[in-house]
Amino acid sequence: MKKHIPNFITCLNLFSGCVAACLAFNENYQGAFAAILLAAVFDFLDGFAARLLKAYSPMGKELDSLADMVSFGLAPGAIVFSFLSEIGMNEWVPYLAFLIPVFSGLRLAKFNIDDRQATSFIGLPVPANAIFWAGLVYSFSPALLNNSWVLLPLIGLFCYLLIARLPMFSLKFKNLNWIENQTQYLFLLGCALILALYRQDAFALIIGWYIVLSAGLYFVNKAK
Repeated sequence: MKKHIPNFITCLNLFSGCVAACLAFNENYQGAFAAILLAAVFDFLDGFAARLLKAYSPMGKELDSLADMVSFGLAPGAIVFSFLSEIGMNEWVPYLAFLIPVFSGLRLAKFNIDDRQATSFIGLPVPANAIFWAGLVYSFSPALLNNSWVLLPLIGLFCYLLIARLPMFSLKFKNLNWIENQTQYLFLLGCALILALYRQDAFALIIGWYIVLSAGLYFVNKAK
């Protein structure tokens, strides 16, 4: 029985992603954002449950990728598509939003065959990408109405980051030692500051902080 618990949680992730996509197509960006956050919680919990129960399986790995493709690929693409359509972009421009699920699929496929990403990531993880887009449209849509052009280069940038060979740290703690987890603690301190300043509008900015910190550490280490 216990071997099915992680898969059940993964199915909740998939269900949440389906809800997020439907809400996005109906221009309910707040609901879509909440559903994506809920999917991210389930995405964390299914891995945690699999480790706790030692209930790993090939089926679970495949199901996890399929769920992530919907929750963190299709759903954010639907949010951006709906927003671009709503603000009256040229009729073909909103379809560029579906580059987000395309590159998310490429990211997930690369992750599944890359054994270097057990404790860290190469390229932007798809949940982080989805939270960025959902948080951006939910929190900053009034500002984006007059600056909608910025979404197009952002789509290009984040699609690139999904498949870039840029090392990005994981939030997995080896222990509570400061020396061995300096990056994680620094990230969490930055998150606390951003949350204090922006509260519910902090999520897109937190993903931006994650990208900047990862890139900064990469270039610092490369320069050594």
